Parts: sequence; C-alpha cells; structure tokens
Amino acid sequence: MKFSKQLIACAVAAGLAAPMSAFATNGYFSHGYSAKSKGMAGGGSALPQDAMIAADNPAGMVKVGERMDLGLSIFSPSDRGYTAGPIQGNPPPPGLPPLPLEPGTWNSDADFFLIPHFAYNWMLNADSSIGVTVYGNGGMNTEYPSSGRTFPAAPPCEPGVFYCGKAGVNLEQLFTNVSYSRKINAQHSWGISAILAYQRFSADGLANFGGLSIDDTKLTNNGTDTSFGYGAKIGWLGEVSPGLTLAASYQTKMSMDEFSDYAGLFAEKGGFDIPSTWTVGLAWNLAKTGTLTFDIQGIQYTDVKSVSNKFFEGGALGQDNGPGFGWEDITIYKLGYQWATSPTWTWRVGASMTDQPIPESEVLFNILAPGVMETHVTGGFTYTMASNNEITFAAMYAPETKVKGVNPLDGQSIELYMTQWELTASWGVKF
Repeated sequence: MKFSKQLIACAVAAGLAAPMSAFATNGYFSHGYSAKSKGMAGGGSALPQDAMIAADNPAGMVKVGERMDLGLSIFSPSDRGYTAGPIQGNPPPPGLPPLPLEPGTWNSDADFFLIPHFAYNWMLNADSSIGVTVYGNGGMNTEYPSSGRTFPAAPPCEPGVFYCGKAGVNLEQLFTNVSYSRKINAQHSWGISAILAYQRFSADGLANFGGLSIDDTKLTNNGTDTSFGYGAKIGWLGEVSPGLTLAASYQTKMSMDEFSDYAGLFAEKGGFDIPSTWTVGLAWNLAKTGTLTFDIQGIQYTDVKSVSNKFFEGGALGQDNGPGFGWEDITIYKLGYQWATSPTWTWRVGASMTDQPIPESEVLFNILAPGVMETHVTGGFTYTMASNNEITFAAMYAPETKVKGVNPLDGQSIELYMTQWELTASWGVKF
C-alpha cells in the first residue's frame, strides 16, 4: 500500500510537470494556491488544512498528516486591455521615437486558462514529515489581435497595437517544493522547502521598439523560451495562546537562467529572476463560531530589474540596467473566515486588498502586462466524506481596476483595465 501511494504521487507530479497556464492576480502571483486558501482570499498561513500549505508556510506540513491533494482552477481575466485617448503629437523625450497609439479601446484575447495543483505529504513519524507541492504563477499574458486597425504599419509589419502585427506576451511559471517539517513541541513547528522553478516566456509584435534594444534579433517573435532556477522557503507556526496561532514565512529571491532568446528585451540580457516574498499570519479559533484568519503578504518586485526598472529611465532594452515594466513592491492584506455547520460541511469567505504595482508613468509598456488588480472577494466550502475523502470548491471575483497615465512618446492618455474571476475544485484524501 505504501508503494502504491508513492507511485500515485509521483505519477501525478510528473503529469503536472507541464507548463502552467498564465494568470495574474496580485501582480503575477496568485491570490492563493490551495482551494481552501483560495476560499479565504489566499489566507490561512497559520491554519494548515491540506498539503498545499507548503506553498505558503512549510511549517504547517507536519500538522496536516499524511494526505494527497489534487485540484484544478478555471481562471478568466475576462475583460483586460487598454483605452488610448486622442493623439496629442507632443515630442517624445530626447533620443526616443514618437509612437502614438491608435485611439480607442482594445481588449486582449485568450480569456480562459486551466491551472492545476498537486501536493502529497508523508509523515516520517509523529513529529516530522516530508512533502512535495506543485503549483504555478503567471500573469504577464496578453494577446492583442492584428486585425481591426486603421493606422498603417511600417513594412513588413501588419497593423497592430504597436504597428507590427499581433502583440502580446506570455509568462508561465511552475514551482515544485520539496518540504521538510518538524514539530518543536506540541504548540510549535518549523519547516523548510527547496524550490525548483521552471519558466516559459514569449513576446510578439514589438519590432518597432528595435531601435531601443541592444539586439533587435533577440527582442520579439522568437517563439517560447524556457528558464530553470531554484530558491528556498522557511517558515514557523506556533500556538501562542489557547486558540490563537501565529505564522511567519520567507521565500528567497529565486535565481533563474536568462531568457537568451529575449536578451534584447529584458534587462541583464534576458534576466528574469523571481522576486522574494514574505508572509505573516494569524488564525483565531472562535470556538463554536468558527476561525478567523488574517494574513499580510509582501511581494518584492523590485528584486527583479526586468520587472521593476522604469521604462524610460534606463538605457537600452537588454542592458544590465535596461528598461523594465516599472512595477513596485506590493503588500497584500487577506482576511478570511471559516465555519462548520456539521462534521460534513465547512464554509469559507474572504477578501483581500492591495495597491496594484503599476505606476501611472508606466502604462505604455504595461499594455503588455496590465496586472492592475487590487481587490479579491472569495468564498467556498468543503464536503467531507466518511471514507477520508473530501471535495473543496472555491470561487473568486476581482472587480474591475483601472490605472490611467500618459503615453510618454506622444502625450495621449492610456488607461489600463482588468476584471477577473476564478473557480477552483480539489480532491483531498487522508491516509
């Protein structure tokens, strides 16, 4: 039986070792990773309930017992794009070409994505465990069609957002955490994860930025490039008073191989590391009423030059300190509540708030990556069966958020916008 469970876990993990579809909630990080966490707006780092807890706090793995969790999300950034105002004809900064955008509102295609997750936790003994957790990030995903444009394009390009055909980018990230967790005593535990990461990236329609690149052959339309890297996460969990549990975790910046096919786009000749994150959280057991969770998460986008460098304050695209998307660090506040109406049914609600990472000055290049979401409202439930199986469902809605700025290459206004929803279902089994 032990061999069979290990074989199942390895087979599922291998099946998930395929590219994750891209999505964007808190910048390009997910609002949560397990279905139970997603139902509480991504909170619950101090409330371990399944083996996906390693994605937030590996110290919780020893608390969940031996189990497997397998889930799938349907994610839809159903309305994302930009609105360009009337052309102003203002001169661009010295040394830069004019680039007015065609006025109007333009939506990105590709509205539905499937996002799987998987986790398995083995108890080594009563006080320690080892587990594997597989999940994804993404979010720099846009696909603007080339048709429907009236402005001419420079040969051999076709009409498009930047006057060179279909335009957009796609970023996908897959993480595999191998975690060890151990109890310090009955109230406290710690955990550590070794993280292997895999990225895929592609960009199209950016040929008119070639004059700003150190290598315009490594700028756009080079298909999908891949990158591998690694990092680590460490966490602590402790019941500091009866019914009150605190948690803290930190994930290092992840060192990734360069996207060599896009060395003329990203700073540091294709560098695209993954920023560090930190989380602190609490879970307050309100006895018969339920459990309240509150988490604060920080994402340090300024760790990564390709993401955080401002577009018109650096040198050429691809240089060590070259232009990026101008994203700023963000802090997310996540409030969740969970209660049970019977041994079979558990219910969850949650909400999160943050300031989106894109400054008003950086709207032009972020047409490609309008990760502007600030608010998420969530809910969900778990149905527990007598056979140690459970089914969990979660739903998320992120209302429309907009960021408005000025096109520095013309003076016209640009407004980015996005709306999102997501449905997640997972199956968990205890052994």
